[in-house]
Amino acid sequence: MILAIDIGNTNIVIGCIEGKKCAFVERLSTVRTKTELEYAIDIKNVLDIYHIKREDLEGGIISSVVPQITTVAKLAVEKILKKEPLVVGAGIKTGLNIQIDNPVQLGSDLVVDSVAGIAEYPVPLLIFDMGTANTVCVIDKNKNYIGSMIYPGIEVSLNSLTANASQLGGISIDVPEHIVGKNTIDSMKSGMIYSAAAAIDGIIDRLSEELDGEVTTVATGGLARKIIPHCRREVILDDDLLLKGLEVVYRKNRKDKC
Repeated sequence: MILAIDIGNTNIVIGCIEGKKCAFVERLSTVRTKTELEYAIDIKNVLDIYHIKREDLEGGIISSVVPQITTVAKLAVEKILKKEPLVVGAGIKTGLNIQIDNPVQLGSDLVVDSVAGIAEYPVPLLIFDMGTANTVCVIDKNKNYIGSMIYPGIEVSLNSLTANASQLGGISIDVPEHIVGKNTIDSMKSGMIYSAAAAIDGIIDRLSEELDGEVTTVATGGLARKIIPHCRREVILDDDLLLKGLEVVYRKNRKDKC
């Protein structure tokens, strides 16, 4: 079993994985001011809740899109495992053929999502990761990563709306009873959820044309579960996609060191 950690702008996703099976998946808030000891305590507490001991873990792997936390989290994991975890980045073998202008610019989360997607699903493939930013990984029929889309996530859009419209307050992202809102709160909820779902449907249509045919579409990320049920196109929901990708990358690099 390995400890897999994905550090995002809003949440840190923690899971323990054995093969393709996740023992658990939990989320912590991303706090840029925490020390390595504080993060070590947070991670240890999560492991204790699930009765996972240090000797149960053969190693760890981290992906991060928050550079100022990466080293802190790495040191925190070292305190727990008593060994150095892998960090997805330069020098790590992924097996992904990246065909973009500057492959070094590709975020580790997109790399890991794509590695997992190729391992689990038919190509061509679109992977929506819904978080602070929504990203779309585009994999062609030859399993090449050919590019992506990035656009504001639903919470970023909602925060912008409430910050710039003085009569609109904050809301929770829940499905209203009707698509046509009868009050301000339901109107905002409907607008957020159904515009996000419609955007996904439209993106799938356009990228299917770009890839000359039908595509497999997978969605992951903290907000995917709220949006995907309202899409009209078929979208596979896979909450554990990124952690499964970290497991694939870990095994690939472990074998290379053997």
